[in-house]
Amino acid sequence: MMKNRATPAIVAALLTVAAATSPALAQFEGRSANDVVQVSLVEGWRMENGHHMAAIRISLAPGWKTYWRAPGEGGIPPRLRLTDTDDISGMYIHWPQPEVFFANGMRSIGYRDEVILPIEFAVDDAGPVELHGRLDIGVCHDVCMPVALDLDGLLPMTTTSDPAVVAALADRPRTAAEVGAGHATCAVEPISDGLRVTVTAVVPSVGRDETLVLEHAGPGMWVSEAATTRSGNTVTGIADIVPPDSGPFALNRSDLRITVIGTQMAVELDGCTG
Repeated sequence: MMKNRATPAIVAALLTVAAATSPALAQFEGRSANDVVQVSLVEGWRMENGHHMAAIRISLAPGWKTYWRAPGEGGIPPRLRLTDTDDISGMYIHWPQPEVFFANGMRSIGYRDEVILPIEFAVDDAGPVELHGRLDIGVCHDVCMPVALDLDGLLPMTTTSDPAVVAALADRPRTAAEVGAGHATCAVEPISDGLRVTVTAVVPSVGRDETLVLEHAGPGMWVSEAATTRSGNTVTGIADIVPPDSGPFALNRSDLRITVIGTQMAVELDGCTG
């Protein structure tokens, strides 16, 4: 897998909402999942490198939100699983800049109103490619509910790009080079069930409500919300990383991804030094 991302008129193919597992989760104030979220596939275009750029469009009812790849303590990250993937050998989601939400003393990270998630597919066929899969997302208002959707569509041979997807690709976290950020350092200390990591990075202001998010590439690794502070151009975040066996482990700092999110922009840093 690649690293962890109609027809002539390019008509959006609809995704079908599957039956929810719990009636309590399927209803909120008398509303069903169909009332609060609509999802469609933007079938996209074939790129010069042979990959195919498509996207998932998620439209939410007023007041509802869905989540980013690192959603916060109470969120549900989107998960796309492909089936019948003979002609698709990999995929990468290009995440647009998310928003930080604060409600009832909890922090979550995601999107409101509408979000387009560009997805780059590595395809093994020079012609149109059938796409089949399952998308699991969480949608939240005062409560959250999981929504399961079946994904079926065709990735056409057109090379005409979709303006909405191009705009979503541009609305991404900035790199360190783009904003003049310095490298990040990570100090590590053992705790009873893992490691405590203190990240220090030179990053220009990204706006109000700055939030540092630390992610670990390892499967099953739990990372706490980071306590974030700023002094001048330096942002510090402290978070705990707990592996599946809940014990100390050797940390490869290149496995860490650091994102600083604010109201004006987000900045993403890959890895850190000791």
